Amino acid sequence: MDRSAEFRKWKAQCLSKADLSRKGSVDEDVVELVQFLNMRDQFFTTSSCAGRILLLDQGINGFEVQKQNCCWLLVTHKLGVKDDVIVALKKANGDATLKFEPFVLHVQCRQLQDAQILAVRSTHGLEVPLSHKGKLMVTEEYIDFLLNVANQKMEENKKRIERFYNCLQHALERETMTNLHPKIKEKNNSSYIHKKKRNPEKTRAQCITKESDEELENDDDDDLGINVTIFPEDY
Repeated sequence: MDRSAEFRKWKAQCLSKADLSRKGSVDEDVVELVQFLNMRDQFFTTSSCAGRILLLDQGINGFEVQKQNCCWLLVTHKLGVKDDVIVALKKANGDATLKFEPFVLHVQCRQLQDAQILAVRSTHGLEVPLSHKGKLMVTEEYIDFLLNVANQKMEENKKRIERFYNCLQHALERETMTNLHPKIKEKNNSSYIHKKKRNPEKTRAQCITKESDEELENDDDDDLGINVTIFPEDY
């Protein structure tokens, strides 16, 4: 069996399995994105989360949060409500931690070049301990403050999902056009090589200047959620 046929078989098997997540279905905010990827021959999704706010009870063995071995006191894929957190905290017996987890998407790709199109990084999370051995260590005012921060991150997270989806569509459309017209790709590559040979120092200086400008622009936002170098430069 060739690799393409093996990949198709693996994809069919994975997509036919029951959803074993706690929710039991794909989150509403990423349904369209997941369907878009699964319709393409070179991808299939294995898990996803549109982003969520969690309150976890770790127990009394330390602050390291291991979701497999803790109690989920509260989970929502929408904006958090302070009263819900306060009620849930009363059930904590150990170290309760409030978390915001951003959009996550795990995708199986047929080839390395397909995986490169989906390159994503993010530091858009939040994790704060609230209680220790069942005792609340912060004020309700601070909990309200944390929820405002988490909710702002949730709103930004939705924007990043949309931006990622739009960039992905654009990148795949461009890839399709390139594959349909290989002569254009060859011509562009030849032109680039010719220009680079003609004035390599000038080209190098321009690249360094561009990279420096991008680094300065990105200092105000720790992460855009997308490795933009993967996507077209004129997007």
